[in-house]
Amino acid sequence: MGTARGSVVAGDGARHRVVVVGGGFGGLLAVRGLRRAEVDVTLVDRRNFHLFQPLLYQAATGAVSADEIATPLRAIVRRQGNVRVLMGAVRAFDLERRHVHLGGVPSGEDMTLEYDSLIVAGGSRYSYFGHDEWSEFALEIKSLESALETRSRIFSAFEAAEAESDPARRDAWLTFVVVGGGPTGVEMAGQIAELARDALPREFHAADVRTARIVLVEAADRVLSSFPPRLSAKAARSLERLGVSLQLGTTVVGMDAGTVACTGPGGASLELPARTVVWAAGVVASELAGALAGAAGAETDRAGRIAVGPDLTVGGRAEVMAIGDMASVRDAAGAVIPFPGLAAVAMQQGRYSARAIQRRVEGKPAQKAFRYRDKGNLATIGRASAVADIKGIQLSGLLAWLTWLGVHIVYLIGFQNRLIVLTRWATSFVTHRRGARLIIDSPVHGAAPPPREP
Repeated sequence: MGTARGSVVAGDGARHRVVVVGGGFGGLLAVRGLRRAEVDVTLVDRRNFHLFQPLLYQAATGAVSADEIATPLRAIVRRQGNVRVLMGAVRAFDLERRHVHLGGVPSGEDMTLEYDSLIVAGGSRYSYFGHDEWSEFALEIKSLESALETRSRIFSAFEAAEAESDPARRDAWLTFVVVGGGPTGVEMAGQIAELARDALPREFHAADVRTARIVLVEAADRVLSSFPPRLSAKAARSLERLGVSLQLGTTVVGMDAGTVACTGPGGASLELPARTVVWAAGVVASELAGALAGAAGAETDRAGRIAVGPDLTVGGRAEVMAIGDMASVRDAAGAVIPFPGLAAVAMQQGRYSARAIQRRVEGKPAQKAFRYRDKGNLATIGRASAVADIKGIQLSGLLAWLTWLGVHIVYLIGFQNRLIVLTRWATSFVTHRRGARLIIDSPVHGAAPPPREP
């Protein structure tokens, strides 16, 4: 990747310069971990906010508003005097000269940042398994923009059904397909089912939205395969009680604006006439992983993740670290150390990388290899229904749901956001209604949405 033109931001050289790329969980925890260190930190992100991704599906279904799960980065670090925030996109890494080249800066000028230590936390995006053309028809909810688009498409489908007089076409509008039976897919399917069965019926008169068909397609033989089988079975029963149709052992083989083609168990063909498809299947690393790997001469795996050492360093360079979903951690022999794709992993790696830099600055020996402390796994299915696997303790139903609520409120950034979201949830629980249901740029006649910004 070529060198960007523009200003070079070098600093006065008096203090150790740290550049952190990515304002997600990993990058933000790294920045916070350096608050007492004798360093100058520059946090770079394409957006000016931190997004609480675990609640994106709720923004996509009207349960919370977008600004309640997004907090401006400057507001988060406003009391941390050694941090400045830059809005821009990384164009290239020059690891030999220790430069990060930025474009997309609001001023219109490209920039070059010099660093003594670099942390890259670029995250991940959804993978369409070699069928990127499906992204035109299948919505993903990995960004705030895509969550708002998904919300518009879901509620537009209900509106279209209300206006449709042909029964077959109305049924297609009221068919929602969710691809992927992990936590996001399960949560999305449950939320759409609750909209159709609980929140919206009294507001539609021509279309009986309670007849909506929600289909969850999963290639494995059970949903929530990262959970113990007992909890997977409980989640499946909860989804079925909500009216979700489970298509297990089923893979998507084709898709257009009105149909999802699948292959089921035994090779059976299945065609689902559906106007709304939500993609929640596999993920691949951010493009930053490939750019960093190219600059460092490091390997990437099939999911595009860059290989890092047990201390999270890239290519043996003590000053360069990659963390979170874009990194594949290898042990000393080169074997992959499997970590789940959870926010908790990125957060712990962010703290670890901050400690590593602080120890370098203070002249202390390097840390031991990164070790993930598993705090458990949670997934909500619907109203007062969830599953939780916490240090071997398996919970389901109301108790798991209350645990899920508490954990998410604690980790949501900003007192105001916590208070508003908690109030929204309480109001929704009592009234059975959703308050954030604005339709923006509604698609016309079921046409595919406009191309999204990469």
